[in-house]
Amino acid sequence: MASQLLRRVIGSRSSTHFLSGGANPCPALLSSSSPAARVFSSTSTPITATLFPGDGIGPEIAESVKQIFREAEVPIEWEEHYVGEQIDPRTQSFLTWESLESVRRNKVGLKGPMATPIGKGHRSLNLTLRKELNLYANVRPCYSLPGYKTRYDDVDLITIRENTEGEYSGLEHQVVRGVVESLKIITRQASLRVAEYAFHYAKAHGRERVSAIHKANIMQKTDGLFLKCCREVAEKYPDIKYEEVVIDNCCMMLVKNPALFDVLVMPNLYGDIISDLCAGLIGGLGLTPSCNIGEGGIALAEAVHGSAPDIAGKVCSQVIFLVVECLQNLANPTALLLSAVTMLRHLELHDKADRIQDAILKTIAEGKYRTADLGGKSTTTDFTQAICDHL
Repeated sequence: MASQLLRRVIGSRSSTHFLSGGANPCPALLSSSSPAARVFSSTSTPITATLFPGDGIGPEIAESVKQIFREAEVPIEWEEHYVGEQIDPRTQSFLTWESLESVRRNKVGLKGPMATPIGKGHRSLNLTLRKELNLYANVRPCYSLPGYKTRYDDVDLITIRENTEGEYSGLEHQVVRGVVESLKIITRQASLRVAEYAFHYAKAHGRERVSAIHKANIMQKTDGLFLKCCREVAEKYPDIKYEEVVIDNCCMMLVKNPALFDVLVMPNLYGDIISDLCAGLIGGLGLTPSCNIGEGGIALAEAVHGSAPDIAGKVCSQVIFLVVECLQNLANPTALLLSAVTMLRHLELHDKADRIQDAILKTIAEGKYRTADLGGKSTTTDFTQAICDHL
């Protein structure tokens, strides 16, 4: 009950905080030319999109997205779904069947960080989404942000991760006491599908190279099948350079010189590791957008950082039916905002996406309003309002 009241307080207060201004377009982050995307390209009628605010800081940064979308007059109507308090037997997780049906129906959504209790035997919330919605490819653009200095300049690469199998198939068992076994599943169907998407993405976005990341020198059957599928797809794209890189060597090369890579495609576990490494090159997960692509035209954008319960807003006291909220207001909404921009590009709302992305990058580059993780002292509210000022 307290959390529900808190959401109402956040919603009623934050709706009056924002101003408008000018805007300039900036380069595309992620786009789609699929028929499913073109269906939504008209702004004459609002588009319904599913929103999972998530846990921890999720509701706070999701509120930033909603406020900025309203300020930019983005024709989106949010259909919000929260993580349940009990296991839904139909999904075997805290995600309800109704929330999954919402994404299937709307074909597009945005997800904040979700936390699964560790060691409690519960099915991962993120794994549930990927499996139930068949989100086969996770796409993460990693590029240097103008005005935000890191160890590397001009990073510009894309990681594409197979999202449904590999070590994350969830097939583990105890062989005998003290010995457990985890199965790594690699299939031709899934490997061809993600490889095809990677090469299609590279061609559509003018990329010159696709690198398949593997450990086939050790896992000859599983990673060997993945590479075989990548080679098969590569033959259909002679204009795109194809290479294969062992994962440990890939990590070293990324740290030494990220410019050596363009588009990287890889199985599930390697993608989880490499995509976070690439995020570190540009400033961290708080600055990195992400979008999951599924069959049937589904696109679910997400912030890939954690729920950060230590800095999340909390309800701290209750006095005679009056809930007094004590928001720490420290979270950085950039990752979820840029992920929302990828969602807009999937819907081919490029003018809205350009305005919002430009406002985000200007705010960070100016340096006046930055959250603590970016070296500043601004609150979530201040940072969000500064973005709206640039709109």
